[in-house]
Amino acid sequence: MSINLYYVHDPMCSWCWAFRPVYGQIIDALPAQVKVKTLLGGLAPDSDEPMPQEMRVFLQDTWKKIAERVPGTHFNFDFWTRCQPRRSTYPACRAVIAARLQGGRHEPVMIRAIQEAYYLRAMNPSDDETLVLLASELGLNREAFALALNNSETQRQLEQEIAQGRSIGAEGFPSLILECAGSYHRLRYSYTDPTLVVAQVNELIRQP
Repeated sequence: MSINLYYVHDPMCSWCWAFRPVYGQIIDALPAQVKVKTLLGGLAPDSDEPMPQEMRVFLQDTWKKIAERVPGTHFNFDFWTRCQPRRSTYPACRAVIAARLQGGRHEPVMIRAIQEAYYLRAMNPSDDETLVLLASELGLNREAFALALNNSETQRQLEQEIAQGRSIGAEGFPSLILECAGSYHRLRYSYTDPTLVVAQVNELIRQP
């Protein structure tokens, strides 16, 4: 029986950043037969427009709320003065795919690099130049990465992952969906306790 845990996320989703430590603990505690698969959610499509002021205020308030709710989650608010924010996460999502094309091991490393650039280093992952710089810092082939970042095949792959996430029941980010015995189950989760997810997985696996 195929058992897959789908993690549907966006590298520029602040709640995904907060979830990162517990997600790692969940992965470490899963039964051996569970395979983990990640899907990009595509939070916000491409846009060259500056982020509206009300959205800037909303997101800064969200960062403050997350820092209060999830101890140990840090944000560098210098981002809002150093960068020109845009409501556009597709470039960062494509960067994850472009890194993956150079080897699957590069995907989680690129996700973390994007998150740290955005939330800790006050860099803008909506900008191609930021993403290419991160790829270079990670030792990826800079030219191949830059070519893949915006080509039609990479965009097609992103659209496919967005559609797949929606089709299996992802609602918001992050979403955890367990595929077991041909059915999909959206899991409840905590930002501070991995056992909630692990218990649900074990219970679903045991069901006939």
